[in-house]
Amino acid sequence: MLRQRVITAIVLLAILLPALFYRTPVPFNVLALVLIGAGAWEWGRLNALGQGASLALAGVCLLACGLSWQGGLLDQSLPLLWAIAGALWVLAGGWLLRSGVAGWPRIPKFLRLAGGLIVLWLAWLAIARARVIGIEFLLSVLVLVWVADIGAYFAGRKFGGRFSKGKLAPSISPGKSWEGVWGGMAGVVVLALVWNFFGGETLYSQLARRHLALMVLAVIFLAAMSVVGDLVESLIKRSAGAKDSSALLPGHGGVLDRIDALLPTLPLAMMLASL
Repeated sequence: MLRQRVITAIVLLAILLPALFYRTPVPFNVLALVLIGAGAWEWGRLNALGQGASLALAGVCLLACGLSWQGGLLDQSLPLLWAIAGALWVLAGGWLLRSGVAGWPRIPKFLRLAGGLIVLWLAWLAIARARVIGIEFLLSVLVLVWVADIGAYFAGRKFGGRFSKGKLAPSISPGKSWEGVWGGMAGVVVLALVWNFFGGETLYSQLARRHLALMVLAVIFLAAMSVVGDLVESLIKRSAGAKDSSALLPGHGGVLDRIDALLPTLPLAMMLASL
């Protein structure tokens, strides 16, 4: 398993890094489009669609993203869209977690499928727009999610259960602790302060120019929402009786398993940057 994970990670980096640092955003945005299409196919499978219907769902998602690209949305700041997307993620994410695993099947299937398509479209639009703004800006958002995840993992292993009475969401993801969440939040605050100190055009610098306290609160909020994204995907997989969203990435599961924390974080980061 470890060997598979390492090989898959090396292959992905060999594809991702040249696309990310290419002189224009086009290769990276095309690669992101492919991954989002794969995520849409996985979404269909998690919602009990057959192979053909899942491929059709992926096609619809790719068409929506392609039309947005062709229509010039990547060159627009779209503050209203990001504000709506952010509000929906906060409200719907909280409602889904409160409803629990049993609440997911009660949602009409059409709404589940449509909601997933909208989430994936917004995530692609956000990551593509971030790459248009700049490589460092995009990296500041991606690294925030990775640091939140790493900080949560190590803080959870070291301090999990020492300061809180219960788990974060035992019926959804029994391994996650409140201490892990706090560790992830502490990690992103340190990241933002250090990165902002050394300069560069990042999400952190844009927020800090308004007020340093705003930057700190914003990155804590984004770290919290990355946990929401992770938990929502875990909830859906539990409802579907699936361990992973697919086996597309050997040793890592599926695409949705790798981008679940980014799904809310990317649109919310664009909301903060565009307001």
